This record gives sequence, C-alpha cells and structure tokens, in this order.
Amino acid sequence: MTRDSLAIVVKGYPRLSETFIAQEILGIQQAGIPYRIVSLRHPTDKKRHPINERITGDVDYLPEYVYQEPLRVLRGWFKARKLPGYRRALNIWWQDYRRDRTSNRARRFAQALVMAAELPDDITRVYAHFLHTPASVARYCAIMRNLPWSCSAHAKDIYTSEDWDMLEKLRDMDWLVTCTKANVDYLRALAEEPAKVNLLYHGLDFSRFPEELPKRVLRDGSDASDPVTILSVGRLVGKKGYDDLLRALAKLPETLHWRFVHIGGGNGDEYKKLSENLGIADRCDWQGARDQKEVIAACQSSDLFVLASRIEQDGDRDGLPNVLMEAQLCGLAAVSTAISAIPELIVDGVNGKLVAQRDPDALAHALEKMIVDPALRSDMGRKGNEIVRRDFSFYRGMKELAQRFGVTNQNKEEKSGTIQQPAAE
Repeated sequence: MTRDSLAIVVKGYPRLSETFIAQEILGIQQAGIPYRIVSLRHPTDKKRHPINERITGDVDYLPEYVYQEPLRVLRGWFKARKLPGYRRALNIWWQDYRRDRTSNRARRFAQALVMAAELPDDITRVYAHFLHTPASVARYCAIMRNLPWSCSAHAKDIYTSEDWDMLEKLRDMDWLVTCTKANVDYLRALAEEPAKVNLLYHGLDFSRFPEELPKRVLRDGSDASDPVTILSVGRLVGKKGYDDLLRALAKLPETLHWRFVHIGGGNGDEYKKLSENLGIADRCDWQGARDQKEVIAACQSSDLFVLASRIEQDGDRDGLPNVLMEAQLCGLAAVSTAISAIPELIVDGVNGKLVAQRDPDALAHALEKMIVDPALRSDMGRKGNEIVRRDFSFYRGMKELAQRFGVTNQNKEEKSGTIQQPAAE
C-alpha cells in the first residue's frame, strides 16, 4: 500500500474554533505522512493554540476573492486549462453553477484553478475538511489533476448543504469520515455507496490534560461569597443557544448564588445587553477567545459546564462539540441539549443532564438541580472522565485515518510512521 502525500484543504488556518483539525494535522505529521495545508482564507484570530506551534507543514493560502489576486487566478487558469482533467472539472462546475448561481460557487472554481496550478507534483491525494466549500475546491482541483480525493465532514457542512451537492461529491470521492453516528446515518441514507461513509470520532489527545482530576470544593450555591462557577465555551453564534442559556440563568432562584463564565469568540454585545435586560449582568464574565491551555485551566477551576446547543432554521447545528469532551475529561458534569450527537457522549442522569433545545425553563430546572447538589456533580464528572477515556481517544481514530492514508505496521520501516501518543507537554 503506497503512502499518500496529502494536500489538506481547510476553510482557514489556523482557527481557534477548529482545534480538532489542528489536532488531526499534528497526528498526520506524527505518523510521518507528507502533507501541506491549503487554506481558503487567511487567519483572523488574534490568538493561536499551542498545538499550532507544533505543526510544521507548509501552508498555501489561496486567493480569498478573485478581485484581490486577479493575475494569480489568471495564471492559474492558464496553467490549469492544460491539465488532463480540466475539461471534466469545468463541465462539472458549470452543472453545479447552473443550480447554485452564487459568487461563492464561482469563487470555489477560481480557487481550485490556482490550487491545481500551484500544487506540487508529489501530492498524491487531496483531503478536505468540511463537505461544503472546502470539498468543492478539493473536488474540482482533484479532477483537474487526476488525483483521488476524500473528505472529513462535521456538522454545519452537512446540514446546510443541498442533497444533490453532497450526493455528487460522495459519488466522486474515495471515502468520507464523519465525527458522529447521527452524521453517518444521514449521509449513508443519501449516498449511492453507503460503505464510503465511515464513523471517526475526533477524540482528545489526553496528553494535553492533567492525569488526575482536580479536587473541587463542594459548593452548593448557598454562600454568596463562594458562588458555583458555571462555565460555557463556544462561539457567540445562534446555534450555541446563548440567549436560551441567559434566559435560563435568569430563571434560577434569587437565593441561589452562581457565576457564569463564557469563553469564545464572536460579537458579544447582544448577549451582554440581554444579560443586562435580564438583570444578571453582574454575574456574567465574558472572557472572549482563549487558547486551549486557558480553556483547560477554566475547566479545571469551574464547577459545572453548560452548552445550550440548538438547530437553526437553515439546519446549522453542532455535531459533537469538542468542548463537551474537554469538560468531561476535566471531571466537569455537563448540562446540554439532546440534539445531534450530544447524546452519544452525554447520557442523561449518568454524566450530565440533557434537556430539549430552546427550552429555558427545562434548562433552568436542570441547572438548579446540579448547582444545589455538588455530590451529584462530582459523581457525574468522574463518570464523564471515564467515558471519554474509554470511548473518545484521539489516537484510536488517528490510527484508522493513518491506515487510510497508507500507513501500516507491517515492517520495521513503517513502524516509525505509526501514531504514538506523546508524553504530556
């Protein structure tokens, strides 16, 4: 089996909200698989995760918009039109454009032209993260270059894409991995060859977390000088349900003492204003974007984790948020919603509480129960840690992915390229 040399297509690199992609790229690097990153956008985050400093592969940034680099796009077209698969890629793109007459669809083809023209000759496979825009660019480029391609699908990219678009991509690619059982069922029902769709949990690199659970004070919300700390980590976007969460917090009894800490990027003005209107602004701490070490430290020092995920009208939703796994690995009991793949991790009454989405009353009731019962939180946190360590190891999934890229353990030479769990940093 020949080891692939990968072009990994991502929306943007690096991104604070996509730790799971950085973790996978580092795993690919540790496996000895040659790769380069192809990013559709330049980074916008002001901070970087420590893991990004360990990723040493080359990064190619494609033109974000044609008008920004017209000569580069023109040079790309001049070279790409001579490639063996150019005519087929152009025909496929035109069929796609007739059904999706958007500037984004045109931009995808322009980016694919540049990628196909500039990609080094030693690349043997194109691998995209996300089934929408990155997969389109990967598909057009792979066809031009007569290369096999594959994809890792997640959440928004699946549930906001048109069925015809995903069906035709699944037809063209070799295989697809996705991070939840719910996604697998959805895509297999759509695919002409269901066996192409496979489950691959992101999992966590346990070496980045303390081996022992922190010794938490058993706060019960009765002491105003020592409130229960409720942590949530996520971008301030609709699908995270932070307006539902704030309304739930406002419904808690006035005699219950708590402090809400939020970590994550996005525009928080509307949520800060809502907290003021609800009369809870003095209990809310909006910390903004933080790197992974800071997130882990916050999980270690908090008492309870909450994520009020919901499904938006356009279908956008969470899959299985890494932050839930991270909180559980730190021994935090979790309150969340029973949507998408969250029940694949959180078992109601075992390692957390699940409520219906968009239901502040039910969310408030679950939060109150957890706040006043520190022994219950502690027990659920321990069980959550056990579940994550048993079922959500990054290295188990990474070994399977490495095999798909041609890494095996059949001889001594190849053993040097297997995935090994590193020592703690």
